[in-house]
Amino acid sequence: MKTIGLFAVLFSFILPHGLTAQERLDGIAAIVGDEIILHSEVNQFAINLALQMRIDLRNEPEKFEELRKNTLDNLVTQKILLTKAKDDTVTVEDEQVDQVLNDQIQQWIQQFGTEAKVEEYFGEPIGKIKNQFRDEVRDRLMVDRIQQLFAQKINITRPEVEEFYEAMKDSLPDIREMVHISAILREIRSGGAGREAAHEKSRSIRERILAGEDFAELAKAYSEDPGSAARGGELGMIQRGDFVRDFEEAAFKLSSGEISEIVETKFGLHIIQLIERRGEKINVRHILIQLHSTEDDAANTQEFLAALRDSCLKGAQFSAIAKKYSHDETSVEKGGDLGWFEVDQLQLPEFKQAVQGLVAGDISPPFRTEFGYFIVRLNDRRDAGKLTLEKDWQQLEQIALNQKRTQKVAGLVEELREKIYIEVK
Repeated sequence: MKTIGLFAVLFSFILPHGLTAQERLDGIAAIVGDEIILHSEVNQFAINLALQMRIDLRNEPEKFEELRKNTLDNLVTQKILLTKAKDDTVTVEDEQVDQVLNDQIQQWIQQFGTEAKVEEYFGEPIGKIKNQFRDEVRDRLMVDRIQQLFAQKINITRPEVEEFYEAMKDSLPDIREMVHISAILREIRSGGAGREAAHEKSRSIRERILAGEDFAELAKAYSEDPGSAARGGELGMIQRGDFVRDFEEAAFKLSSGEISEIVETKFGLHIIQLIERRGEKINVRHILIQLHSTEDDAANTQEFLAALRDSCLKGAQFSAIAKKYSHDETSVEKGGDLGWFEVDQLQLPEFKQAVQGLVAGDISPPFRTEFGYFIVRLNDRRDAGKLTLEKDWQQLEQIALNQKRTQKVAGLVEELREKIYIEVK
């Protein structure tokens, strides 16, 4: 049976096949209170980090050994905080643990390709894999929780921020060129005969379900969601905010076993069945029929955005148009406001190109990205330079507060070291 340690569960690190079961059970590296750290845990995390950092395990043994020592120190710190969390009776909800486990399983399925390959790798069915990692995930969440509770009590005053700035201003990073932008997104959505064919297919499947055919079997046969089709469309426990709004609104209205009407989202057409409800969380399965767009649909989308741009240039308020027409759920309620960005850090190259020639108040022509067509309004621009208290107060306040909290948590750990039995083998 293969195992993955605490951090590996949370960060999707997969161990090389070269580590044998015997090497994983090679004794105790450290004892922290009632907690133990195995040499195998230290090796696992160190190897994973080495792979990330591109350290050659064979040709750079000194670097790896230093990494291994740091890993052990970090694991000791985690166990110290876990002991504190248990002493303070910190708890995490079962639903939160389930959510982390489900997310991890989904990441593994994406990495390996299928659920069957995940089970083959671990030598156990999915249910047993979850049980195997449940305690480790709970421990990690407890450590996160005790740090959050401690950090939340720590605030910072204006004189402290000013003192931090005076002490650190020469070493603070320079501000690069930044832009404050708003945007309207229009997804390229299917229309015409293709759209009607997808609706007809969805209606036919729904009628078969209502006539008594098994939802899960039809999902396996027809659903175009590669992440859930093999599981009969089951998505696992979800809460509000996990999925797009239209899907959630329909799903949370269902009673146990009920079948939804056809629900359209940006992903396509959904038929949803509620399996179980636990408080504010639900477990659902769905069948997805995708809406495939054409170049005619793309051209229509571009023309529509061009018309919206013309309206704004003639005096219509950009934020009002965005609230009414934008498909970007993350910014639509803010009138399309995306906030400040470093120009070099704009993830979509099309955005970087669009803002280059704009001055404050300008709106770009429509441009196409992998998500659809955008128009972008440049609200403000800031040239590269140094952070200042006058212009960057909020950013400096957050940097100073984060440093203060980090130092206080480190101080807490040092205090606990004096009270907790620690033995490094």
